[in-house]
Amino acid sequence: MEVLVLEIEDPSCFWVTMKGCGPYIVDEIEYKNLNAEMDQFYDKSYKDVDEVKPVTVEEGQVCVVFSEELKCWCRAVIKSIMYCTDHYQTECFLVDYAKYIFVKSKDIRVALEAFMQIPYRAKKCRLYRTKPVTLRIDFCEDTAKIVPAKRWDSAATQYFQNLLKATTQMKAKLCAIEDNTFDVFLYVTIKDEKVCVNDDLVSKNFARFEEAKENTGSSADYQENQTSLNVESLPVKIVNPALAFRPVLFQEKIPTNLETGLAVTSSFLKETYQRSSTDLNESTAPIVKAIPGLPFKENTARHTNRLLQFLNSDPLKTHIIEDDQQSFQNLSEERNFVFISNKIEPSSILETAPLFDDLKKELTRKKFSGPNFTQSYCWPPVARGCDVVAISYQGNDPLLYIPPVLTFLQSGSCYKALPNRNGPLALILCPGWKKAQLVFELLKTYERCSRQLHPMLVILGQNKEEARSVKIRGCEVIVTTPYSLLRLFEHHSLLFCRLSHLVLDEIEVLFSDATEQVFTILDCYKKAIITEEWEYSPHQIIAVGTRWNKHIAHLIKEFMNDPYIVITAMEEASIYGNVQQVVRPCMNSERTAVLLKILDFTHNNLQKVLVFTNSVNEAEMVHKALKSNSIFSLKIHEESEFNFKYILEQWTKKYSSGTHVVLVLTDDCMQSLGITDATCVIHFSFPSPRIFGQRLHSLSDNFCNVIKDSSVDQEYTKARSVILLTENSACHALGILRYLQHAEAEIPPELHDFAAKILEAEEDKKSLRPLCAYLKTFGICKNRTVCPDRHQINLLIDVPQNIPDKIIQTPGCVTVLPLHIVNATNYFGRIVDKQKDQYTILAEEINEYFKKPSNKISVKNVEKLAFYGLCEKTLFHRVQVVEISPKEENLFFNVKIKYIDEGRTSQVQSYQLLHLPVKFQYLPPQAVEFIVCRVKPIDNEIEWNPKVTHYIRHKIKGKLHEAKIVHTLGNTAWLDPMVRVTRLSDLKMSVNEYSVRSEILATGLGTDNPEHITQLQKLCGHVKVLDHAKNLEPLSIKEDTAGPENASNPQNISIQENSTENCNSSKITSGNHPFDDGVAQTKEAEDSTPHHHKCFYPEIKWFQKEETVTVKVKIASVADCKCEFAKEKVVFSACSGDKLYLADMELHQCILAEKSTCVVKDQEVVIVLAKEKKGVWCKLLKNKNPHVSFDFEHWEDFEDKSPFPVGTKKLYCTAAVTEELVDSSEDSGTESDE
Repeated sequence: MEVLVLEIEDPSCFWVTMKGCGPYIVDEIEYKNLNAEMDQFYDKSYKDVDEVKPVTVEEGQVCVVFSEELKCWCRAVIKSIMYCTDHYQTECFLVDYAKYIFVKSKDIRVALEAFMQIPYRAKKCRLYRTKPVTLRIDFCEDTAKIVPAKRWDSAATQYFQNLLKATTQMKAKLCAIEDNTFDVFLYVTIKDEKVCVNDDLVSKNFARFEEAKENTGSSADYQENQTSLNVESLPVKIVNPALAFRPVLFQEKIPTNLETGLAVTSSFLKETYQRSSTDLNESTAPIVKAIPGLPFKENTARHTNRLLQFLNSDPLKTHIIEDDQQSFQNLSEERNFVFISNKIEPSSILETAPLFDDLKKELTRKKFSGPNFTQSYCWPPVARGCDVVAISYQGNDPLLYIPPVLTFLQSGSCYKALPNRNGPLALILCPGWKKAQLVFELLKTYERCSRQLHPMLVILGQNKEEARSVKIRGCEVIVTTPYSLLRLFEHHSLLFCRLSHLVLDEIEVLFSDATEQVFTILDCYKKAIITEEWEYSPHQIIAVGTRWNKHIAHLIKEFMNDPYIVITAMEEASIYGNVQQVVRPCMNSERTAVLLKILDFTHNNLQKVLVFTNSVNEAEMVHKALKSNSIFSLKIHEESEFNFKYILEQWTKKYSSGTHVVLVLTDDCMQSLGITDATCVIHFSFPSPRIFGQRLHSLSDNFCNVIKDSSVDQEYTKARSVILLTENSACHALGILRYLQHAEAEIPPELHDFAAKILEAEEDKKSLRPLCAYLKTFGICKNRTVCPDRHQINLLIDVPQNIPDKIIQTPGCVTVLPLHIVNATNYFGRIVDKQKDQYTILAEEINEYFKKPSNKISVKNVEKLAFYGLCEKTLFHRVQVVEISPKEENLFFNVKIKYIDEGRTSQVQSYQLLHLPVKFQYLPPQAVEFIVCRVKPIDNEIEWNPKVTHYIRHKIKGKLHEAKIVHTLGNTAWLDPMVRVTRLSDLKMSVNEYSVRSEILATGLGTDNPEHITQLQKLCGHVKVLDHAKNLEPLSIKEDTAGPENASNPQNISIQENSTENCNSSKITSGNHPFDDGVAQTKEAEDSTPHHHKCFYPEIKWFQKEETVTVKVKIASVADCKCEFAKEKVVFSACSGDKLYLADMELHQCILAEKSTCVVKDQEVVIVLAKEKKGVWCKLLKNKNPHVSFDFEHWEDFEDKSPFPVGTKKLYCTAAVTEELVDSSEDSGTESDE
C-alpha cells in the first residue's frame, strides 16, 4: 500500500497515513468531511460551551481540541497536564495529524461518539523486526564492536529521516500488528530505484534483524488486539519475510544443508522468489546484494527439480554498492562455502550447541552473537573430543575452540585413568605473549561458570631460575607459547603426563615462526600418550588458523587420528586440495589466442572447463571464438537465451572419456548453477578477491586429499586454475603474487618484476607517512607489504630535528633525560646540556610567569598545531594541539595535545589551555625520540613484553643517562650504549651503575640484535657500513662487563655495560666527565695495537660422520657470535663476559660452505661442516693447535654408524685420534684462556 509520512521519531516509531483501498484505509474525503462537521458543531456550540467541555481532564483521555496552527478542531489524546496559577495547560497528540501541541483548558472539548466512528488517520508504524544497534567501546581491551541497543542512535534516526525525505514514492507491506502498532516493510523510491528501508538500515550497520519469536500468547489475546482497532482483522500470515531479502550477512539461524553447509531450504527459496516477484519491480536495487539463487550442492538427479520454480524466471538484476562490498566480504564468503573431510551436523544456534547450560547462559550474558558459520562446524567435533583442523577467515578467534573444550573438561570421569600427578589436562599454544594474554583472559571469563580449572598463563624468558620456580600444582589448563613451554619442560619433566587436549592457535604463525619447537612439543605429546593408561583416556589435538600451511599435512599424518578438517576459506581449501595454479602473462589483446592454446589439449579423462568472464560482451566474444575454432562450448549469462535448466542438463550429462565440456559464463551465474565438479577453471578476466574463492569452489569435487596416499596419477586428476594475467590486472598483481607464493606455485618472472614495480609505487605513496616503528626499533619490518608506514628514507622529513647542531656534526656522547617510555627500547625525552641547558632556563621562566593568576588566560579559539601552556599539578608545560574533536553543544570540548618538550600525548578540555606568550615559543620543541640499539624481544616476538617495559620505565624515567648517539634520522636518535652514571663528587670519580641494554638482556626477555644499525645504514645508503660496524666492535667486546680485573686496571677504563652478575662491581672512571673520557679511551684503544684487546682461542672438540664434521666450541654465555665459512677455512668469533674468543681454522680438507651451519647453545657453540667429499678425515686442521682435540664420547657412535669396513674404520679413527693427541702435546703461539 502507498503511504505518506506524517511524523518521525525513530525507525521504531513513526506515523503515516495510508492511501488506496484496504481494511485500514479510509478515503481522505471522509476525513475532510469529519473536520468540517467538527468545526461546524464546536464553533456553533460556543454559547453552550459548558455542555461540551469535559468535567475532568486526565492523561490518556480522548478529546477534541482546537489547533491554532491548523485553525480547526481535531481529535486528540491528552499526553500530559501542567497546572498554572489560573488555568492548566495540556500536551495533546493529534491522532489524525501526528502532531504534539499545547492546548489551554478552554480549548478542550468532549469527543462525541459520532466523531469517533472512523479510524485515526495517523497510523503508528515501526520497521518489522528491525532493532537498533550501537557502537560499544571497551576502554580496557581497547576494542569497539557493534552490539544491540535499547534505543536508536541519533545518527540512525537522522539517516532514516533523510531517506524518507528524499523519496519520491513510499510503500509499505504490513507484516504484523502489536499494541496498535503496525509492523511494516518500508520501500522508498529514490532516483528511480526502489530500496527496502529495513535492509538499508541493517546494511549500513544502523540496525539488526531480530529473529522470529514463538507466539506464546493465546489466540484470544491476538483477536483482542485486532478488534481494539475497530476494523476487520487483516488476513496477513505472520512470517519472516525479512529473510528473503535480508542481506546474506545477517541470516543467522537458517537450517543448513549438511553436505555443503549452505544456508538454504526449499521453502526459503520459494519464499524468496515470491517476495522478489511481488514486492519488487525490475528497477529495484537494494543496498546489499539480493541473492537470485544461493550456491548449494545436491545430487545431479535433483538439479532440475531444485531450479524449476526458482530459476526459470529471469534472475533479479541487482548490484552491490561499492562502500559495502568490502565490509562484509569475508563473512558472506564464509557463509556460502565449507569444505569438510567428514560429515558434520552443524550447530547453527546457541540453544542447540553442544555446550553445557551454564556456559550458554554466560555467553548470552556476554551478548555473544554466534555461533558463526565456522563455529557451527567446529564446535560439535571439538566437544566430542575429536581431532580438528579449522582454517577460516576468523581462524584467529579463540572462541572457535574455548567453549567446546571447556565443555569437555566438565566431564571429570574421562580423566580417571590418568596418573594422579601434577600436570595440565589442556595446553593452549599461542604464537606470542599478546595472543596468549587474550586467550587467558577469555578462559578466566568463561571458566567462572565451570568447575575450577585454575588456568595459568606461562610466559618465560631465558632465566632458568624463573622456569624452575613455576608451580603448576592443581592447574588443569596452561596457556603459553612454544618457546616458553620448552623452557618450562626442562624443569618439569612430567608436564605431558596428564595432557589430553593440545590446542595450536594460529597454526600458520606457529609453523612459520617456531616450526622446530612445535614439532618437538608434538613429539613429546605423542610419546606421552602411547602408554597403556592412555588407552581409555581422551587425547585430542586442535589446530585453528586463517591460512593453510604445508606443515599441517605432516601434523595430520603423524600426530592426528582421523581428524575433522573444516575449511571455510575456499582459497585455502584449494591449496589443501592441491589445485594447480597456473599464470599465463599476456597482453589484453592476446587473451583469446592464449585461451585457445590452453584448450588445445588431448586428454584421456573427461575434462569440464569453466571460462569465467566479467561481462556479457566478453562471454559472447569468447563463445564465438571457441565456436569458430570448432571447440564445443556452452554459454550462460544474464542476457542468454538459454536458461539454467538447459545448461545444467548439458553439463551433467554422462560423457565418454576424453570428452571436453567447456562452459563460458559470467560470475553472476556461478552461484545459481552450483557447479562443483569442474576440472579446470580459466580466469579469462581476473575478478576481485571476493569472487576468486567462489570460482575455485567450482573445483571442489576434484580437490585431492593430500593427507591420504593415493595410487592415482596426481598429474591427471589434479584440478587446475589458470589465470590470464594482463596489463589490466595491475591492481591484483600483488594479491596474485602472494597467493601463488603461498600455494608454492610456479611464478612467472614477469609477475615478479611487475609486482616489484607496484611495491615500489606503493612505497612512494607512503612518502609522507612516518618511518616504520619496527624498522626503527629492530632494523626490520616483518609485515612490510601490509604495514601502512614508510620504509624508505625521505630527505625532506628525515633531516635531524630537535637535536643540537654540534651533536649532529660530531656524533658522540650526550646526556639524555628519558621522560616518556613507549616500550623497553623506545623513549621520548630531552638532550641535556650540562653546562648551560636552555630548556631548564626557559622552564623556570614559564613557571614563574604563570604563578601570577593574571597571566593564566584561557584560550577562547583553539587552533590546530598552535602552541599553548598547560598546568599539570604544580608545573606548567608547553603543548601543541594535534587534533580538535568536533565541537558539541556545550561550551568546552576535548583536544588532543602533545607535550613538545617531553614527547607524550594526552586529551584535555579546551578550557585548560592557556595563552602562551611568543617569548616562550622561540625555543624549538625539545622532545627527541631515543632508541636503544642492538637488542630485541626473544622468540621472534615483534613487541616487547609489558614486564620488560614496566621494569625499564621504573628504572630510567626522569633520570639522567650518558649515551653515545650512533645514528640520527628526523627526530630520532639511536643510542649505543646508554648508561646511568653516578658522580662521586668527594672522590672526583663517576660510577657506571647500569647499562640499559644489559638490563634488558638480564630480564631474560631480550636478546642480541647485532644487525640493527647495519640495517638502518643500508637503508640510508651509507657506503661505510662495515667500517662503522668495526668501530662499534670494541664497545661490544667490553659491554656487559665490569669484572674486577678490568676495574683494577686503569688502562682498561672505558664505557662498559654491567652484567647482572657483576652489577655490584661498578666500573669506576676518573676525570671531570667520566663518560667522555671513557669514549676517548675506547677510541684510543681502537686505534692502538691489538694487545689492548687480547683474543683467546676457545677449547674445541670435534667428531665426524661420513658426510659431516661436528665442531663443538666450549664457551659459556656466548654473545655476539659470528662464524664465516669458506671452502678451506672457518673463522669463528664470539664474546663471553670480558673476553673475546677468536678461532681462525684452516681445514685439513674442503667443505661445502653454503651447507655448513653454526648453532649457539647455552654452554657451547655447535658448528656442523658439510664435507665436500664423503669419507673420513684424519685430522681437522692443517696445522697443529693444542686447543683442538678429538671428542672421544662420539668415537663409538662413529664406529657403529660408519659405512666403511671395520678394519679401515679403525685405521682412520686411530689415525685421527693419534694426530689430535700429537697436536695437543705441542705448544701453540695462540694464548689460552687459562
